[in-house]
Amino acid sequence: MIWLLLAILSSAMVSIIMRLSTHKVKNNVAMLVMNYLMCLILAALYTGIGKLFPSSSALGSTLGMGVIHGALYLDSFVLLQANVKRNGVVLSATFMKLGLLVPMVVSVLFFGEKPELLQIIGFLMALAAIILINSEKDSAAISSKLGLILLLIGGGSADVMSKVFEELGDKTLSDQFLFYTFAAALILCIVLMLVKQQRPGGAEIFWGLLIGVPNFFSAKFLLRSLEDVAAVIAYPTYSVATMLVITLAGVLFFREKLGKRQWAALGIILVALGLLNT
Repeated sequence: MIWLLLAILSSAMVSIIMRLSTHKVKNNVAMLVMNYLMCLILAALYTGIGKLFPSSSALGSTLGMGVIHGALYLDSFVLLQANVKRNGVVLSATFMKLGLLVPMVVSVLFFGEKPELLQIIGFLMALAAIILINSEKDSAAISSKLGLILLLIGGGSADVMSKVFEELGDKTLSDQFLFYTFAAALILCIVLMLVKQQRPGGAEIFWGLLIGVPNFFSAKFLLRSLEDVAAVIAYPTYSVATMLVITLAGVLFFREKLGKRQWAALGIILVALGLLNT
């Protein structure tokens, strides 16, 4: 459980740092490139330069899963940006978080994981909390239902690959898997940056590299946690607990004010976390 806790804290730090960079960064894709660059550097250091491409029969499958994982990472970001423009921030954030449904379903259908009744109740409460904490009376109307569905599937599919590797991959190559993941994401993101004709300035370089540190560790710790915690518990716990930390940080450090719905959602999250981990 300690690995899952570290993954939650790392993931929350990504959002907190991004919150700090909001008015300082102009080119988001350029910042994302620097983020993946830092992730790649850390992955290379953890793996060891001489061990990036080891002689192993599982190298090909590990490389393939890493490339798919990296492509899905970037795909979820592109889908999020597109949905924010068409459907607004609230709906987009909600459906992005509801992507936890995808790894849950995959784990139950394909990997034989069976949650207990209390855990199912906790999962449903977690979904309700996600919707409630992102709800607003004046939220934008849905302009593209297909876009939101694709966002849910895309964001969830990126999480699925960690579970797929944990089940089917060679665990001794987990560091290489993350290296290939971030290498693929970096290459594809550079292409996207060139297409959008962006270039990283001082702010994009600084904040991007800073975000990359907790982003790398959130992926590393989440992958490690799946060895000890069932995915049907890990993913909803990871999602709602991260949201809890981010929300509390917003209240304590950014003086954000929550409505009654948001406070109710936080209470539901605490109960859901207790049920999920029974």
